[in-house]
Amino acid sequence: MKKISQEQQTEFLEVLQLRFNQNPKRHPNLNWSEVEQKLMISPEKLASIFEMETSGGEPDLVVFDAVWFYVDCSAESPAGRRSLCYDAQALDERKEHKPLGSAQDMAQKMGIVILDENQYRALQTLGKFDLKTSSWIQTPAEIRKLGGALFCDRQYDAVFTYHNGASSYYAARGFRGCIQI
Repeated sequence: MKKISQEQQTEFLEVLQLRFNQNPKRHPNLNWSEVEQKLMISPEKLASIFEMETSGGEPDLVVFDAVWFYVDCSAESPAGRRSLCYDAQALDERKEHKPLGSAQDMAQKMGIVILDENQYRALQTLGKFDLKTSSWIQTPAEIRKLGGALFCDRQYDAVFTYHNGASSYYAARGFRGCIQI
């Protein structure tokens, strides 16, 4: 995991505060000082959120079921996390034209987890995301065992969940992650 310098931390906290202030619907009834305090006592989580930012995720605080998460809130699936198959098993099984990696492995290296379907749908109530891209989501073991994986997007003002082979990858498919703070 990347380490961030004191200067990067200071600048990044300013970015997070600005985004927090611009999007109050994502975290109603919270104030920045509470959030900043939680971030300051968890430098490893702040470093993970920084990686979300540097890969194009535009992370912001989102409250799911009264729990605080930093979530990728970029309009489209983060640009630095696309063209990935679902997981390491899918990558290993692919014989030719392998992608550079897998969504699950990248998320783990970043210290975040891929959104599940409920989190993805909850995020979509806060804005319109993935109108031109799609995002891998956590896939139930029963589906994954059969070689499949799930992804979502938003079309026709509705959120859709689809399936694909876990070893597939597309330039317009990435993943959205989150980390609980």
